[in-house]
Order: sequence, then C-alpha cells, then structure tokens
Amino acid sequence: MTFEEARAAFPVLERLAYLNAGAAGPLASATADAIDAQLRKDVEQGRTGGSYWQELRDLRTRVRAQIASLVGAEAGQVAIVHSTTAGVNTVVAGLRLGADDEVVTTDEEHFGLIGPLHASGARVRVAETRARSQTDALEALLAQVGPRTRLLALSHVSWLTGNLLPVAELKQATGLPVLVDGAQSGGAIPVEAAAFDYYTVSAQKWLCGPDGTGALVVADPSELPVAAPSYLSQSVHERAGAFTPADGAARFDAGTVNAASLAGLEAAIAAAPEWRFDHSRRMAERCFELLAERFEVVTAPGQANLVTFVPGGDPAEAAARLYERGVVVRNMPGTDWLRVSCGYWTSDGDLERLLGAL
Repeated sequence: MTFEEARAAFPVLERLAYLNAGAAGPLASATADAIDAQLRKDVEQGRTGGSYWQELRDLRTRVRAQIASLVGAEAGQVAIVHSTTAGVNTVVAGLRLGADDEVVTTDEEHFGLIGPLHASGARVRVAETRARSQTDALEALLAQVGPRTRLLALSHVSWLTGNLLPVAELKQATGLPVLVDGAQSGGAIPVEAAAFDYYTVSAQKWLCGPDGTGALVVADPSELPVAAPSYLSQSVHERAGAFTPADGAARFDAGTVNAASLAGLEAAIAAAPEWRFDHSRRMAERCFELLAERFEVVTAPGQANLVTFVPGGDPAEAAARLYERGVVVRNMPGTDWLRVSCGYWTSDGDLERLLGAL
C-alpha cells in the first residue's frame, strides 16, 4: 500500500488536516462500509439463529487475534471491551483493592485511569512526573512505592505531554503488578503488551475503529478474578449464578459490543499499512522540529506520536480558530497547551497547513 492509497482511504482528509487521533482517529471508507454491511445484514436476516451467533463468535475470534498480533500478545490474553476505561475498571475491580492498599500513579493521567483508582477505595499515591525526564520520572515513581503498594498504574504515553513514561523500567525495578493505560500507545507505536500484567487499548483512537471498542490485555488471566461478569465470562454456570470462567482473557469480554462495531474494527485494523509506525514516527519528529522553531514545545524530543506545545493565548480559542482553518488539534484541559497527533495518514502538507494556520 502506498502512502497516497493510505490517505485516500480517509475521506475526511480531503477537507481537514486531521491531527487529533489522540482523541479519536479518522474513519476510513472501508470501516464505514463494513459497519453498513453488517447492519444491513442484521436488518434483512435478523440478529438471531444458530448461524448468526456462530458468525458473531467467529468475528470476535478474528478481531481478538488481530489486536493480539498488533500489540504483542497472544489471543488468549486479549479481552474485547468498550474502552480503555472499561479495561481499567475490570482490573481494579478484580484486584479488590481496599483502604489498606496503595496504588502508585502519576500527575499526568487521564481521568479514565485515576477515576477508577480513586473509586477503588485504595490510597492513591501520585508521583510528580509531568516536567521530568524518564530517568527522573522513574525516581519519582519509585519514591512513592512502599510496603502497601498493590498496583502501579500509569500511561505508556502521557495524553498531556506526549512523553513516554518508564513503564518497563518500573516493572523491572519493582516486580509489582503494572496496569498500563495504552490509550496513546496501542496502535500508535510498537508495544509488547504481554510484558505487563495489564495493558489497555482504545480502539477508536489510533486503530481508527468505531466508538465503544477497545481491548484489555491480561498477561495471566487466571490470576485476575472476574468481578463484573458478562454472559461471555462463563463457560458454564449454575442456577444460582456460580460459574466456571471462560478460557483466557475472554472471561473479561464485554457482553454487548455489537456486531457492526466489531466488523468496522476488523476492517480498520486490516486496512492499516505495515509501515504505519515508521511513518507516524517520522511525522511526529518533523512536527516537533517545525513547532520548536516558533513555539515552546512541552514534549521532549524523540517520544511517540503526540507533540504538545504552548501556542500563546487561550488554547481553546486557538483550537477553535485552527478548526475554522481546516486543522484539527486538541487543547489540553487545565493547561495552556495544544496537542498534535501524528498518524500514518499524516502528510507534510498537513503539518505545513498547521503551521500556516498558527
């Protein structure tokens, strides 16, 4: 697949410089076609019958395998869920944290992670990593680890700064369970999710899938209790509700990810080119260089696919003005920053359009 063919798959790129996959990726025509075809089939043939349920099981199996291959895991380690937050809640509930337990996180996490941590009832210890290098961030995190630490929960790539956080180094240094928020890494950069205890993926972002789709990678599914079961969590159950969990991470599957969304996600993953990570990385590096010539850049050099910078003035107003000029970026709440997302569809022309609009 050529770069031109990859861009042509996304009709929105004819109108906009789409630089906001960190919130939601662009939708390809093939994704919409797959959703429409599945919906039309459901309308005409109904959502019932033995063949329907078998086809749905087969679709889940294919999507599970696709995600596993993309994020460095085995299919049996992948649960299909609605979002990164749903994956986080699955883990936190299963660990049954309490008031005597501590969780270590950072000061640059999305509410989709820290909200469930707070609701768990455990004491949440926050390491100040936002303005620090990876080495200093690791030291700050380790300083918060104590004898009551049950879980280390943090992003692979900060949604705020775009910086990589030392998730692998933290796991190696402590040996404690690590829950990785992979919303800004899964599908964006090469990852080995199975190297961590728990790794979440937002499929509507860098995978360019439909809303309400995502995944949770659990390195050892048998070690995490099922705290919020769906019908798919069990292989067999008794009349009173006792059940034998399904094999592997499928026991954590959401029960209502509809067939059309799964069909769209399958098409979206299959459409991405093999060179996706290399091109995204080059575009992010180029974006950093262009912005650094005129603005204060928050993101350190050589990070992932997000580049955060200080535009001057009100960032929400700046984002609105850019949109009026055909450029989509994200203003970061609680800061004076704008964030640019560089995907495999991003072109030099998109970046030039960004700089021109700024």
